[in-house]
Amino acid sequence: MHVIVTGGGTGVGAEIAQTLSREGHTVTIMGRTQAPLEAQGLPYQICDVTDPGAVHAAFEAARADAGPIDAVVANAGAATSVPFHKMTAADLTAMTDVNLGGVFNVWQAGLLDMQEAKGGRLVAVASTAGLKGYPYVSGYCAAKHGVIGLTRALALELARSGITVNAVCPGFVETPMLDRSIDNIVEKTGMSRDDAAKSLAANNPQKRFVQTGEVADAVHWLLSDAAKSVNGHALSLSGGEI
Repeated sequence: MHVIVTGGGTGVGAEIAQTLSREGHTVTIMGRTQAPLEAQGLPYQICDVTDPGAVHAAFEAARADAGPIDAVVANAGAATSVPFHKMTAADLTAMTDVNLGGVFNVWQAGLLDMQEAKGGRLVAVASTAGLKGYPYVSGYCAAKHGVIGLTRALALELARSGITVNAVCPGFVETPMLDRSIDNIVEKTGMSRDDAAKSLAANNPQKRFVQTGEVADAVHWLLSDAAKSVNGHALSLSGGEI
C-alpha cells in the first residue's frame, strides 16, 4: 500500500510514517521544511497543504516515484491560543486553512487513484478539539469540528466505493506542539513548567499525555482489512476524556 502522510517530518506524523514503513507499507511523507523530512529517511515531497497547486504537484511526483496512492493520512496541522475577543478574521482563517483546508486538499488529491482502484483509505488526524470545546483555542476547535463533519459526510458519499473515511481524535499528545502549548501557559500565567504540564494532563482521566505511538497504531489499524467496516468514525484517543 502506498500511503501519503502529511506533516510527516516531526511528532505524530513522523511516528505514523515510521510505523507504517516498518509494517511494510510504501510511505511518502510531505511537509513544508526539508530538514526534518530528510531526517526521517523516507521518500518525501516538500508541500504546503494549504496550497492546492503545491499539493497537486507533490502528489503527482509521489505517484511518479512510488505508484498510485492507496491511502492518505492528513496529519498536518497547527494550533494557536488566543482569547476569542482578541481573535482576528486572519487568525480564524489561519486555523481553518491548515487544519480543515489542508485535509480537503490532500484527500481530494489522492481520491482519484482510490476511485480507480475501487478501494482505499482516507484518514485525518483530528483532535478531541473536534469533539468538544476548549477555551482560548476557538479557531482550532472550529477547524477540527469541520474535519469531523467532512469525515462523516464523505464517508457516506463514498460508502459503496470501497474507500473508507475516518478520523483519529487524540487528546494532548506528547510532541513539540505540546511543548509550545506548555511554554505559552508558562509565559501567560507565570506557572512553573511542571504545573503547566499537569494542568493540561488533567484533562485526561488517566492523568497522562497520549503518546505518538498510540496514534500511529490507531492509524495503522484503520488502514488494515480489520477496519474495513469502520467508516465515518471519529476515534477518540483520550483516556476517556470524550
